[in-house]
Amino acid sequence: MSESTTLETKLAAARTRLILDKPFLGSLVMHLPLKAADPKWCKTTATDAKSFYYNPAYIDRLSLEQTQFVLAHEAMHCALSHFARRNHRQKHRWDVACDYAVNMILDDERMRGPENALMSAAYRGLTAEEIYPVLHEDPPEETQDTHLFDNDSSEGGDGEPQEQDSGEGQGQSSPKESGGAGDSERQEEGEASPQSGESQRAPPPPSDPGKLDEQWKARLAAAAQMARQAGKLSPSLMRLVDELLAPQLPWRAMLARYMMNAARDDYSFQRTSRRESIALMPRLHSQSVDVVVALDTSGSVQAEELREFLAEIDALKGQVRANVTLHACDDKLDANGPWRFAQWEAMKLPEAISGGGGTDFRPLFDWVERENINPDLLVYFTDAQGHFPECEPHFPVVWLVKGKSGVPFGTRIQLN
Repeated sequence: MSESTTLETKLAAARTRLILDKPFLGSLVMHLPLKAADPKWCKTTATDAKSFYYNPAYIDRLSLEQTQFVLAHEAMHCALSHFARRNHRQKHRWDVACDYAVNMILDDERMRGPENALMSAAYRGLTAEEIYPVLHEDPPEETQDTHLFDNDSSEGGDGEPQEQDSGEGQGQSSPKESGGAGDSERQEEGEASPQSGESQRAPPPPSDPGKLDEQWKARLAAAAQMARQAGKLSPSLMRLVDELLAPQLPWRAMLARYMMNAARDDYSFQRTSRRESIALMPRLHSQSVDVVVALDTSGSVQAEELREFLAEIDALKGQVRANVTLHACDDKLDANGPWRFAQWEAMKLPEAISGGGGTDFRPLFDWVERENINPDLLVYFTDAQGHFPECEPHFPVVWLVKGKSGVPFGTRIQLN
């Protein structure tokens, strides 16, 4: 068996294994045709968000597990639209941030990366935008692959093309040369073998990042759906996909939607008076909505933020005919609460409100159960950094979260 056939078999086996074991990642990888590249510009692997380029000698040195990792690595760059998110940021620093973000996702999936994969537990769960400002202005790290997203390496990312590295070093950010239209057309024809049809020049950066972004979001959604049906989408990836595909609505619009859903407007077939009609016609029957609103008064939440939140609740309260029970809690319930507001009463932040301690959500949920309250909705304004109840309550809960912390149950709405 020739060397080229052996490598093709190895790459095909790695893709097949991903499809079987990790269908979400495997589905994304299948959208990247495999193309052997000239080692002069591709030291390891590379992607332009359209294909997977590889150095045959590098792939030959990897184990099957590591080959799966580098395939998934390039696919995740594309699925996360790293090619369209750099904006003004310095290219090499951005590329390093993207590598850390992708590799920590794959590390959560218990995938084994090559020796040159950038890993740091400090960046687990962070996006490239969150990692970027933490990095050194000129990071000493080298990316494990070549990002062919653009050929601008200027410090300010202002769009002025600069002369690039020769590509001899490992994981250079971008190539020196870009292929012409003829090279690009030949590269789109299919998978090349390592010994014939190698990409002699690096492909140019994508000219349609907006269109590519839409394509990869659709692919991301389809891959997630397939993995969910197979029961092989991990909780961490599920959260990631939900965040990426969630409608980019302001938090006020999302809160309004959930409060409207809690409103109990329905049609009633209660028998009407005989004087009205002999026909039994459905009528719109409305009841008030009982909402519990909880304020996290720990030291991390400011009074002005609480007032802004309550003003929004107050505006929505009249629309959905809500009776609101307001309580405050840090690591214990406010002794001055609760405060109750009828549909027609204006809500405002109580003057005598305590707080400033730690964060514990259990006292509030214990109080709801102890008082035998059955709210149509509980809305909790918090940074979500505290102790949660062990069991999910029987009523719906919406968390309006300041920061990046997660919640174990209910619906999480990000406050920007």
